[in-house]
Amino acid sequence: MPRHDRPTRTGQLALWLAGLTLSFGGASLAADYTLLATPTTVAWGYYSGLAKPVLTVHSGDTVRMQTLSTCGSPERMVGGGVKPEDIPSYTAPIYSEVKDIGPGGHILTGPVEIAEAEPGDVLEVQILKVDIDVDFACNAFGVGRGFLPMEYPYSRYKIIPLDRKKMIARFAPGIELPLHPFFGSMGVAPAGGKIDSAPPFVHAGNLDNKELVAGTTLYIPVHAPGALFQAGDGHAGQGNGEVDITALETALTGTFQFIVRKDMHLRWPRAETPTHYIVMGLHEDLTEAAKLAVREAIDFLVTEKHLTRDDAYMLSSVAVDFCATELVDGNKGVHGMIPKAIFRK
Repeated sequence: MPRHDRPTRTGQLALWLAGLTLSFGGASLAADYTLLATPTTVAWGYYSGLAKPVLTVHSGDTVRMQTLSTCGSPERMVGGGVKPEDIPSYTAPIYSEVKDIGPGGHILTGPVEIAEAEPGDVLEVQILKVDIDVDFACNAFGVGRGFLPMEYPYSRYKIIPLDRKKMIARFAPGIELPLHPFFGSMGVAPAGGKIDSAPPFVHAGNLDNKELVAGTTLYIPVHAPGALFQAGDGHAGQGNGEVDITALETALTGTFQFIVRKDMHLRWPRAETPTHYIVMGLHEDLTEAAKLAVREAIDFLVTEKHLTRDDAYMLSSVAVDFCATELVDGNKGVHGMIPKAIFRK
């Protein structure tokens, strides 16, 4: 090339630095995406390590994900009292066109591939924003479902109006519930093929943890290349336990930033809020789930706060709140809330 077209030594250095920034995924290069819920961008009832990603992003990128509620088909919602014009327009095509259904019932948006993620890594999911997309929620129980299946041998379906300006649900005359929207299901793929979307496990999935609102972070062990993140099962609010098997089910759009953590290695999902660290235990037996959560709390306090195992066990007893996350999804959940305020520098 002519001499004046050749990069100077300074220019070569600048190009090298630019390439270095690109290779390490600098924040300045992070991209923003929007993923709408369509018949080709949802997984109905499963997580799968063999699923084809509907979007590929890189560590540091942000994705805004539109999701359906678990209130059912448009016909069911109209039957419950929802006006047809209030049902999101993307609902009907998904119900009419998606044929690959089950074994679970959640309609999850994704999977999103994070290119750098490999088995053994941890996917850091920063929950930046959670928007409620409609003015109603539903709650339902059915025969043989929920925590008291033999005491309610029938089904009921209830539409609950939401006031998004006041951020309240009008459950019944004289009963108003504050809204704290979060996704009941956020997870990554297992190492193999399809698994039911209902039971939460090491892939996270249907955690139903009401603490995971906007401004919190979920850490999930990666089991399949690309992680293959999915989200759905939107809740406007929920009580710990989710005892009748549903919450304030509603349609949400979430904004997530994905960061691949090659410096972390976890056995179970963990989370962090502005005020607490959260450890989790998931098992079909509630006692075993609680034991797993306590062991995770001890492990966190030993590895991250450098306590002895004896002190970690004692601190778990005097300062950590262990709560029943959910009691109804096959694997039951217990989470431990470790307050940040007790750790003083």
